[in-house]
Amino acid sequence: MTLDLFASAEVSPLFFEKQAQKRGFAHVAGVDEAGRGPLAGPVVAAAVILPETFELPGLTDSKKLTALKRDKLFYLIRSQAAAIGVGIVSAEEIDRVNILQATLAAMSLAVQRLKLPADFVLVDGITPIPLPLAQQTLKKGDSRSLSVAAASIIAKVLRDRLMLAYDRRYPGYGLAKHKGYGSAEHMAAVARLGPSPLHRKTFGGVREHVAPR
Repeated sequence: MTLDLFASAEVSPLFFEKQAQKRGFAHVAGVDEAGRGPLAGPVVAAAVILPETFELPGLTDSKKLTALKRDKLFYLIRSQAAAIGVGIVSAEEIDRVNILQATLAAMSLAVQRLKLPADFVLVDGITPIPLPLAQQTLKKGDSRSLSVAAASIIAKVLRDRLMLAYDRRYPGYGLAKHKGYGSAEHMAAVARLGPSPLHRKTFGGVREHVAPR
């Protein structure tokens, strides 16, 4: 069962969670991803179940926050959340199945890895995840739901940390700086060095530089 609701007026940041609880769902998870658009690296998804009394001023869409603010919120969310699950899908798998299916797979993994099983899921975006759970898709959900915003922070911080580690493994591309996104610096490095094993070889800006087998 999926719903796609768009509020026309300002609502509480826990509005959607409370609406699901009123319908009898006990464990409502927010789900979001990071890394759908880059040319390199995995897509990372997180699922977060918040306690009913959760409050964390400043929590919103991770893209609206500085890296320092995201890091601070990351630790606060981890200490207060009822459960957190993470799913990671590699660049190789993204090339094999396409980015949409890889994103949905990462989201599904994140929900399945919650130690407290979710019975209702709030999904950022317009596409439900392929799990037999009651769901609600939310456009711009990371700005409208605290649990989705929390998931966006967890996913973004973890992916950024992965890209910092990958920068040491694959030097020369500037991954620590742009995190795999298609900056001019990154595109020039791919053209000069060729794609690394971390690059998404079906993406424009990379596939042009893949050597034929």
